[in-house]
Amino acid sequence: MSVLLSARELMKSYSTRPLFEDLAFDLRAGEKVGLIGPNGAGKSTLLRLLAATEAPDHGAVTPRRGAVIGYLAQDDVFPATRSAREVVVAGLADTDLEEHERDTRAAIALTRVGFADHDQAAGTLSGGWRKRLALARELAREPDILLLDEPTNHLDLPGVVWLEQLLRAAPFGYLVATHDRAFLRAVADDIMEVSRSYPGGVFRATGGYDTFADQRDDFLEAQARQREAVANQVRRETDWLGRKESAQRRKSRSRIEEAADRRAELAELDVRTAARGAAGIDFAGTGRQTKKLVTATGIAKALGGRPLFAGLDVLLAPGTRLGLLGPNGGGKSTLLKVLARELDPDAGTVAHADGLRAVTFEQGRASLDPTLPLRRALSPNSEMVTFRDRQLHVGGWAKQFLFRPEQLDVQVGALSGGEQARVRIAQLMLKPADVLFLDEPTNDLDIPALEVLEDSLADFPGAVVLVSHDRDLMDRLCTNVIGLDGRGGAAHYGSVTQWLDALAKADAPRAKPEPKPAAPVPAARKAKKLSFKEQQEWDGMEVTVTTAEEALTTRQAEVEAAATAGHAALTDACRKLEEAQAHVERLYARWQELEAKRSGD
Repeated sequence: MSVLLSARELMKSYSTRPLFEDLAFDLRAGEKVGLIGPNGAGKSTLLRLLAATEAPDHGAVTPRRGAVIGYLAQDDVFPATRSAREVVVAGLADTDLEEHERDTRAAIALTRVGFADHDQAAGTLSGGWRKRLALARELAREPDILLLDEPTNHLDLPGVVWLEQLLRAAPFGYLVATHDRAFLRAVADDIMEVSRSYPGGVFRATGGYDTFADQRDDFLEAQARQREAVANQVRRETDWLGRKESAQRRKSRSRIEEAADRRAELAELDVRTAARGAAGIDFAGTGRQTKKLVTATGIAKALGGRPLFAGLDVLLAPGTRLGLLGPNGGGKSTLLKVLARELDPDAGTVAHADGLRAVTFEQGRASLDPTLPLRRALSPNSEMVTFRDRQLHVGGWAKQFLFRPEQLDVQVGALSGGEQARVRIAQLMLKPADVLFLDEPTNDLDIPALEVLEDSLADFPGAVVLVSHDRDLMDRLCTNVIGLDGRGGAAHYGSVTQWLDALAKADAPRAKPEPKPAAPVPAARKAKKLSFKEQQEWDGMEVTVTTAEEALTTRQAEVEAAATAGHAALTDACRKLEEAQAHVERLYARWQELEAKRSGD
């Protein structure tokens, strides 16, 4: 595969300490690469450097001549009054395409990402549809490689699955930054981690996320052993050099220089080892043995006249791990608040055990005061905190959540999203609880923090009610899930996958093929007449494409089903999926070709 994008000796810093330096790698045609790294490692900065929206302090990013580099930023910014079509067309302003070609590309891209109304104003779109619009703008450019920064942000689980299928079948390569481990497993063949833990600041492995994790752990273990060996060498050399002045005179200058080199090597290894930290998350239970902590019977709730759920029974006991699933706006947060008795149900009852102690992680971390310095947010009344009957200085408590001493006087509002999430978790850990109500606690957390959070919740002796888009966490942790369909239906399921399958089956009869929009014909250009055969082909194109897309959906389902059927079956299913996707792409290209001819191009 030819190299599309090269990075050499990249260095970028916003303070005295660089985010990364001497970073070097290649991205080749068709490669599907996942980009991970701890919060603050510079993933978003690296993507901006690759997209040429920001310049490195040193080094160079070199795209192949003529290569189209797409970039999906983490934040989607559009003029509020522009229509979806206008947004996508504006994204083609720097191309050599004629007006009708831009309109056609925009129509195709918007249809592919699911827009039924291409004239809807961007300012009226939800976060998930804004993300789809941003993606349509990049797809219309027909990129050779697409850079995606946290593309699952604002998407609900069905939306994330849809994005997985689109990327997996895409004809272009991509580099996608995400903390979603299930998403990485679905879309990435290679994983690249940016971290100061590695020589050169990056570690890359081929074979998917699980293979990467194994190879990374092997590397880090070897590096730890290397550090210990170098430390022993430095101790021996320091002891020898310090014995007697006469001994120092007898040593060759080269031996002394080698000892200095070992000390420098140890200092570098110390930096790499220290960079590999994870927040010390550990929720405290009360030890309560009550079998029924929360009992909800026949509960129902509607908002704005729209039913969210009805006739729902829930029992929370020690050890219960309940996941709440549903599309955005489907009522997950409302159900959590009803179970926590922060909202009254419209029907049914919610009973808490006497003296129940519950803590709530609210969506958006709304209870954090952005004006407080970090030290006061962690310890409001003194310089000491009490955790599990132990007194800790606020500086030590902050260090447990990966905060540096110089951050103690920084206002909470100036911290990153991941840092704010760690502050809120630290606050909740000081409150022993029978039940944890957690509404999107995983937002902005990096993978090491997610893994520690998962372990802590698994060990928590009470009950947990969890809303999260992190399938990996939900699948590993939850003993059962409640799935909301967004139309008032709610039911218990055994896993996230079972709910997604049920949702897809329920939506299948409701889905109707969207008509393929025809691009407007410029008034000054006289349209060419299609031949009889071409006109027949044009007339049947909508049905043909719809049939091909249905076949593609079937192939995607076959890949998912073959995931547990062995390597040979999965390989065959993936091959058929690629063939089906290529067929759909050819039909879209033919549609554009016929449209151009009808328009007189």
